[in-house]
Amino acid sequence: MLIRLREGSSASFAEQVASQIRQGVARGEIRVGEKLPSARELAASLNVNMHTVLRAYDSLREAGVIELGRGRGATVVSGDAPGIRSVLDSAAAIVADAAAAGITARELSWLIKGMA
Repeated sequence: MLIRLREGSSASFAEQVASQIRQGVARGEIRVGEKLPSARELAASLNVNMHTVLRAYDSLREAGVIELGRGRGATVVSGDAPGIRSVLDSAAAIVADAAAAGITARELSWLIKGMA
């Protein structure tokens, strides 16, 4: 599982971690039953505070994507991260349409940010 954090992002590190795990689940890169790294391990590999990862994991637990258990860590329990698969499909279509129209990734990002 590869997670990349962007310093300049408007999303917090916890939001970025949770989002990338959701995407991994939706794409099938992270499978139901798979154990995620411990919060301590993931925090060390990302060079962030452990509480940042715990916030991300708690968000995923609330969304029904993972289950947390003392001493058992975090386990993926849902292969259908709520709504994310549909959003990924729509995003792929938008990126393709933008490329066909000559819109760069940077311009597309600016357009989308303006809609939020």
